[in-house]
Amino acid sequence: MSAVGLDPVSVIVAKRDGHALDDAQIAWAVDAYTRGEMAPEQMSALLMAILLRGMDRREIATWTRAMIESGSRMDFSGLRRDGRALPTVDKHSTGGVGDKITLPLAPLVASFGVAVPQLSGRGLGHTGGTLDKLESIPGWRADVPIDEMTAQLESVGAVVCAANPDLAPADRLLYALRDVTGTVESIPMLAASIMSKKIAEGTGALVLDVKVGSGAFLPEIERARELADTMVELGERAGVATSALLTDMDQPLGRAAGNAVEVAESVEVLAGGGPADVVELTVALAAEMLTLAGLPDADPAAHLADGRAMDTWRAMIAAQGGDPDAPLPRARHTDTVTATETGRVRRVDARAVGDAAWRLGAGRSRPGADVQAEAGVIVHVATGDQVRPGTPLFTLHTRTPERFDAARAALTGAVTLADPESDPVAAPRVIERVRFGA
Repeated sequence: MSAVGLDPVSVIVAKRDGHALDDAQIAWAVDAYTRGEMAPEQMSALLMAILLRGMDRREIATWTRAMIESGSRMDFSGLRRDGRALPTVDKHSTGGVGDKITLPLAPLVASFGVAVPQLSGRGLGHTGGTLDKLESIPGWRADVPIDEMTAQLESVGAVVCAANPDLAPADRLLYALRDVTGTVESIPMLAASIMSKKIAEGTGALVLDVKVGSGAFLPEIERARELADTMVELGERAGVATSALLTDMDQPLGRAAGNAVEVAESVEVLAGGGPADVVELTVALAAEMLTLAGLPDADPAAHLADGRAMDTWRAMIAAQGGDPDAPLPRARHTDTVTATETGRVRRVDARAVGDAAWRLGAGRSRPGADVQAEAGVIVHVATGDQVRPGTPLFTLHTRTPERFDAARAALTGAVTLADPESDPVAAPRVIERVRFGA
């Protein structure tokens, strides 16, 4: 692409001075950086100007479209089963601690005859990655060619796999730059990053799980609401039926944070059990996804209870080379953190638990680093529980026991206690729904 009169400095200066960039400036900048004609330091300056000056909805939509056009698009409109067209719906979470929801959710929704093409990623820092969790299942593979993906969607209904590198390649380049320039938190760039990949993916509908709280990327509800509203509008204007749920991530989701330990908890949910908050959020997101897919009267809880979601899970894992009956990796070393005072649990800090799991080896500090499948934290208490000195609070799992001290340090003060006679109640996981024009 070439554009008369456009150059990096003029675009940077326009945004630095608070002007809205026009469509030509945005398209040129994204394309020029993707092709290597705009230097990293120049794009860094533009990203910082966007962080500080913001973008209006038109600018964000244009930036998103430019990133989509930097690569290829997927198309699932031809999916069929028994001669019937299969509706497609996906879910995206902004990430949290113990957020294993994709694992039970994808097969649950697929058990209703809906195709769920779930392109997922790996973890970085205190938030876990769906692919890292599933790779703890012996034999399971994340890389699925498009022809196999299509066949699996038609036969099983759900696939969870790594994204094709040709989907919005500009986003991959820009995210790497944002990650090292302090510009990740930009709402316009967050929205464009997430939605460029999801729109390019070709799903017909999308539900966004936007986390709020200490373990979330955006702890403040106002910023989380702004991100959700922006993404919903981007999706709807691109022809993807889109809605969002703002969900609580002030406390860990469920009792397990890590990789294999979260798979085990997900299987409990699929078997009709599991922690109440994981079930609550799984069912709420499933109902939202099924509504957008044209099944507003579907009862997700029924398919957890009668085993149909579990059947789809087993088929999904096996289709990607995994053994759903194989034992999951177990840590060679464990350590238990106990209470030192008496009281009732008011709160378990999600960020502290996520940091501890990361320090135990469940997460990575740089892209591409290895993770331990068996590493993680089991949380033994929840809001309202009575504890006294010696009550187990956390069990730490790792293959490298020298990590225990750092993990224990991360958990210092993680459990806030109330008076023993009080009766604190945990907040519901779903805070509010965001829909276009509502």
